[in-house]
Order: sequence, then C-alpha cells, then structure tokens
Amino acid sequence: MADMNITNTEELKNAKTGEEAFKAWKKCAKLYQTVENEFTHISVLYSIETTNPKYKKAMDKLNQESPYLQQSAQLFNIALKDSPHRAFLEKKLGAFYFQMIEYQLKSFSPAIIPELQKEAELGMKYGALIASCKIPFRGETYNAPQMGKFMQDLDRETRKEAAEAYYSYLDEHIKDEAEKIYDELVHIRDAMAKKLGFKNYVELGYIRMSRYDYTPEMVASYREQIRTSVTPVVEKIIKDRYKRCGLKNPKVYDLALAFKDGNPEPKGTTAEKVEAAKKMYDELSPETSHYFRFMADHHVLDLEAKAGKQTGGYMTYFPVYQTAFIFSNFNGTAGDVDVLTHEFGHSFQAFMAKDIKIPEYRSPTMESAEIDSMSMEFFAEPWMHLFFDDPVKYCKVHLEDSIIFLPYGVTVDEFQHWVYENPNATPAERDAEWHRLEEKYTPYKVKAYEGCEYMASGHRWLMQSHIFESPFYYIDYTLAQVMAFQFFNLDRKNHALAWKRYVKLCKMGGKYPFVTLVKKDGMKSPFDEGVLEKTMRPLVKHLKTYNA
Repeated sequence: MADMNITNTEELKNAKTGEEAFKAWKKCAKLYQTVENEFTHISVLYSIETTNPKYKKAMDKLNQESPYLQQSAQLFNIALKDSPHRAFLEKKLGAFYFQMIEYQLKSFSPAIIPELQKEAELGMKYGALIASCKIPFRGETYNAPQMGKFMQDLDRETRKEAAEAYYSYLDEHIKDEAEKIYDELVHIRDAMAKKLGFKNYVELGYIRMSRYDYTPEMVASYREQIRTSVTPVVEKIIKDRYKRCGLKNPKVYDLALAFKDGNPEPKGTTAEKVEAAKKMYDELSPETSHYFRFMADHHVLDLEAKAGKQTGGYMTYFPVYQTAFIFSNFNGTAGDVDVLTHEFGHSFQAFMAKDIKIPEYRSPTMESAEIDSMSMEFFAEPWMHLFFDDPVKYCKVHLEDSIIFLPYGVTVDEFQHWVYENPNATPAERDAEWHRLEEKYTPYKVKAYEGCEYMASGHRWLMQSHIFESPFYYIDYTLAQVMAFQFFNLDRKNHALAWKRYVKLCKMGGKYPFVTLVKKDGMKSPFDEGVLEKTMRPLVKHLKTYNA
C-alpha cells in the first residue's frame, strides 16, 4: 500500500466542471467507507481476542499501512482544497467540510509516518499489557475488569483483600512497563508536533481531536469552574456516603462503596439483561425499539469479560453494513447497565444519522458524541426496575457517580496538558504531578490512599487507557456529562421536549462543531459563564428526593 494511491485524485484534478469534481468526490467517499469497514472489522476482532496471533498480525499490518492511507487522503484533500471548482464543491459539501480538510492537512505529513506507525504499535502494546492481567485472588485468577465486583463487595475484608491483590499485581507486573510505554509515546507525539511546526503536542492534539470552536484557554477556565462549583459538591456526596456506610476511617478500598447494605447489583444473566433492555427500548420510543432489537438479532453485542479481551467498552460503526457494534466487559456490577445504555446511546445516534449523504457529517466530534451516550443513560432511568431489585438505589448512585466523575475527568485533562508541555519530565515527575492534581481536584480520594503505596505514589493514571491511546480524549466526557445533566434536568420538567431535542441532536450527527451543535439544539454550552453552576443546582436538589 505504501506505493499506492488508492484515491482518484487525478480524476478530481482533471474535472472540467463542478459536477465532474463532485462525482470524483463521491467515488472517493464510497471507497473510503469500504476501507473503513474492513479496518473496523480487523480492530473489532483483535479487541475481542488480543491473544489470537492471526488477529494480532492483521492489526500490526493495519497499523503499519494506515499512515499511507492518510498520505493518499492528504493528496486528495489538497486537490479538493485547491480545486478550481471549490465554490461549487462548498455548496455541495458545506464550508465546515473544508474546515475539516484544513485540520486534516495541518495534522499530517508523510514526514511523520514513522512516528504514526510507532504510536499505533505502542498503543497496541499498552492494550495487550492491560488485557494480559492475571490477578490471583482467593484461589482463582481474574482480569482487571473482573476484579471490580470484589472491590465493591459488601464485606470490607473482601474489598481490602481484593484491593491488595489488584494493586500489588499492578505494582509488580504493570507499572514499570506502562511507564516505559507512555514515556515513548510522549516523546513520539512531541516529535510529531515539532516536525509539523507546532510548539508542542498540545497544539497538534487539539487539531487531531477536531476542536474547531474552543481553545486550551477555554478548557482551563472550564476546569477551574469544575474545581469551584463541583468539587465541593462531590466532597459533600462522599461524606454522605461514608456516613451512611458507617465508615469512620475510609481507605482506598472503601471509595467504591455507596451503601451500607451494598451497592446496587443488576439481576439476571447477560442474556436476561439484553431481554430487559429490549423491553426498555420498546417502551422508550419506536426508533429505539427497532434499532436495539436489530442489534440483538444480528449479534453485534459482545458484552462479557473474558481472558485476552481488551478492557473497557466502546461502540464502533460499520459504514457498509450501516450497523453499530457494542463491545464491553460485564462483571456483575451496576456498570454493566451503565455501559449497555451508554454504548447504545452512541449506536442510536449512528442509526439516526446513517442516511446523511456526506460520511464525515454522520459522526459528531468526540465530545458531541458523548452527549448522545451519557444522556441515554439518564433517559433509561424510568426502566431501571427491569435491571435492579432496588431501582431508586441505582438511580441515586448513578447520579452521584456522574457528578463525582467531573473532577476526576478534569484531573486527567490537566495532567495531559502538563505532560505535553513538559515532554522531558521523568516518570517520577509525572506521578508527582498526578498526585498534585488529585489533591487539587479530588482531595477526598487522596485522604483514603493511606496504606496503599501504589495509589499514594500517583500511579492511578496508568490504568486510564485514554491517556495512552487517545491523548486529550477525556475532557470530552466531562463536557458531555454537563450536557447530559441539562437533558436530565429538562427531562424532569418536560420529557417530550427533552426527547425531541435529543433525537434532533442525534440526527444532526457531526454537521457542526461542538459549541455550535449544542446551541442549534437549544442547549447551553458548558463554556458559557454560569452554565455549570446553574446546571448543578437542580441536581443537588434532586439527590435529596432519593433520600425521601
């Protein structure tokens, strides 16, 4: 592939009319959807079975060759940008399409192909490292997601033993290798940025993340709003949890416990959860009913944790088949329900936007996409009795956890800004910076780290895969969470209006950048002054209704 130009760039350059140029674009768009479909197929198979040598070989090949596809795409995009028929093409494709092209051209050059190949290789290496976890606990062996259930167990001794087994394993088998991988990634990304003429990777990272209408300065101001408006609320939530759990000297293994009689646990097997979700989506709307049943019937749900499987959860999309695929690691906790509703939110958006003619407009930018998923979690709440014996307990914990997440989310973001502004920092200096930021945004956690050297030494970030594999992809979750809270508040006042706006948002796909998109949907940007505080106020009041 390195010697091939698989686009029809010459056809575009030789176009005599705007219609001929547009015809050349349509051919290229169709070709790229076919290629994307095959790339997605390979990556899905590998994520399900990272130890399969056939899938690993295919993934290695994909990572080595995909930069050459970017090179081919760049030639086509340059021809589009410089086309004498650009005015006609802009009418057909929209001005935003050409802004996308501009960002793509800024973020790629054939000169960085070796770095892109190495970046992908290291990302795979990190994913395989985490997937390889084999944690011994009480005579059995578990992977990282499977330990989550024991670390939320009602019995404190079980939680303590599970935490000791988990963190000891990370300290002995994961920490040093993960630090080494990340150090290489930071230097590779810094080198990429400087080859492309940027001051540092922060500038390049924002372009690669398609942040068209907000800046690092706006994000820094937003993080400060989280610290002043949300961190105090979270501290109160955590104190209330400790009180209702009867914890006077909480430790790291107590942080996940929300109730004295245990956290809400979903009922039923994976198959029974899927059946419950069918009923839920049948009743939510005709569109959700149709598409969830389609996904279940066509076996595009891979939900259970197993050996050799990548951690986490995701939704991806096959453009040729016009279907989404949901990947997760069920482990018997409430998180199983969270991920099912969350990833279906992504899937539903893809379904609602599948008929948009311009492929680049079907998927929103990252932070916009997370609105679809996080909001769906809240729209699903009236049906939680299908999944839990005590649905009120689940809803309370879910809202609490969603609020608790915000300070952690900005910790991850500020950490990454610091890392790429200081690319030559040592692993020890990175750990120290993480610890400093935890004290800044989540001081209640730091207090519980006593007795757990792994966490107290600032190593929590090593298990946050986004930091390794998708740099700067994390503030997106917090921005989307604030938008989801707006839908939550509106839904309790006027469900019909909230759902109408949600469907409109899904249908718009990625036709607009984040700030423009939310405002076109009649919502408020989290960057606007006072929006965060105004959004939080009814949430705090609503938490009290669960107590009643």
